[in-house]
Amino acid sequence: MIFCALNRNAIQIGNFSVKWYGVIMAVAIVLATWMSISEGKKRHIMSNDFVDLLLWAVPLGYVGARIYYVIFEWGYYSQHPDQIIAIWNGGIAIYGGLIAGLIVLLVFCYKRRLPPFLMLDIIAPGVMAAQILGRWGNFVNQEAHGGPTTLHFLQSLHLPEFIIQQMKIGGVYYQPTFLYESFFNLIGLIIILSLRHKKYFYKQGEVFMSYLLWYSIVRFFVERLRTDSLYIFGIIRVSQALSLILFIVTLILLIYRRVKVKPKWYLDGSGLKYPYTR
Repeated sequence: MIFCALNRNAIQIGNFSVKWYGVIMAVAIVLATWMSISEGKKRHIMSNDFVDLLLWAVPLGYVGARIYYVIFEWGYYSQHPDQIIAIWNGGIAIYGGLIAGLIVLLVFCYKRRLPPFLMLDIIAPGVMAAQILGRWGNFVNQEAHGGPTTLHFLQSLHLPEFIIQQMKIGGVYYQPTFLYESFFNLIGLIIILSLRHKKYFYKQGEVFMSYLLWYSIVRFFVERLRTDSLYIFGIIRVSQALSLILFIVTLILLIYRRVKVKPKWYLDGSGLKYPYTR
């Protein structure tokens, strides 16, 4: 059977098109929201809070992802300022979106008087699931891949033929780093979901920190294989450096909160009477 590269357009009507990347990202956002609402009800957080947060976090998250990318590619964008807002030409970074999303969530929790660490715990698995799914948008676009490899190597991974052929770009086979990140994050998500309802296991904030620890490890090792990394001083991969810093800071914070702060257990929930009013 002969496989051709996937069409990036999910729908094409004249000059109007809907990209598969956009469809996948939309499904990923819906999935993350559904997971958060479902878990939030168990932890005494109303579903409206997650919907309202979504309306702010998603657009500002994309803005943050774009700003992050532009900053580290300023050499190009300083010469082509008209391209700064041309997000449709590509150029967003997950870490930038996560940073912006975190800021939005902290402000939101302050305004709504919600426990921020618990909200982060509830949302983190959904965000992780969205990242797992979202990487398949990179697959369709044939981007965020690794360096050149061989057909034999890809076949040795026992990959479906459609993945192997999609990794053939310009007659050259490339490492499917999107798949590595998606697969190992899926393992992390399964572990976190299997542990978060265990009694006396997670303190509030630790589901979120488990996500950060896992993702930073996966991203650190996958990033070194990618060919589109952002660099500092031309030698240091930004995402690797940030992953290392994130892992160390998160681990220190986790230990400190366990020993000094002694927060409530995750399963204790918000402590608010549900449904609550303000």
